[in-house]
Amino acid sequence: MLIRPPGVYPPQLDTWLLVRALSEAGVPRGGHALDVCTGTGALAVAAAYTGAARVTAVDVSRTAVVSAWLNCRLRGIDAEVLRGDFAAVLGARCFDLVLANPPYVPAPEGTDTRGLARAWNAGAGGRAILDQLCAALPGLLKPRGVALIVHSALSDPDTTLDQLRERGLKAAIVARATVPFGPVLRRRAEWLESAGLIGPGQRMEDLVVIRADRIRQ
Repeated sequence: MLIRPPGVYPPQLDTWLLVRALSEAGVPRGGHALDVCTGTGALAVAAAYTGAARVTAVDVSRTAVVSAWLNCRLRGIDAEVLRGDFAAVLGARCFDLVLANPPYVPAPEGTDTRGLARAWNAGAGGRAILDQLCAALPGLLKPRGVALIVHSALSDPDTTLDQLRERGLKAAIVARATVPFGPVLRRRAEWLESAGLIGPGQRMEDLVVIRADRIRQ
C-alpha cells in the first residue's frame, strides 16, 4: 500500500508493467537509480527493492514529492527526493538506472495541465515530456547504464526508439501489454479518432516498456 494524497497519480497498469520489466532486466545491484516523474514513489521503491544502493526521485508536483518521500521512508529507503523539472534539477548528474513513467497521453491543444491532469496530458502527440527525456537520457546514464521507460503506443514508440538510437543508445521494446482505455482515453476517444491516433471504435491501447542501454563510454 502506498500513501497517495489527492492530486498524485496512482500506480496503475503502466506502473506495474514497468516494475515487471525491471525485475526481468538483470540490472546489477548496488547502483544509483533515478525515478523520473516519480508520483507516489512506486518506482523508486521498486528500484530499492531490486538492489539499488542509492535512489533519487524527481517530480514537478510538491504533493507528489511529499508522497514519494513518505512512501520511501516508511519502507526504510533513504531516498533523495527532488522537486522540479528533471532536466533542471539534476544538472550533470548521471545514474546506473533510470526509470520513467512520464506523462504520455495525447491531448487536444489547450487542454488543462494543472493538478492531477499534468500527470498524463502531454500535448497533441503525447510526446511533450518523452521528447525531453529522450534528449536527456544519454547524459543521465553512466557507462553501461540502463533506462526503462513506459508509455502508450498512442505516443509513437518508434519515435522513442529512433531518438534514443540517434543519440547513441541501444534501444528496444522489452515488454508490452494490451489494456482497455481508462477514463481519460474513453472521454477523449472521439478526438483521438479525429486526430487519426486510433481507429474507429478502438477502445484498447498497447502499453510498451522501452529499454535503453548506454553502450558507449
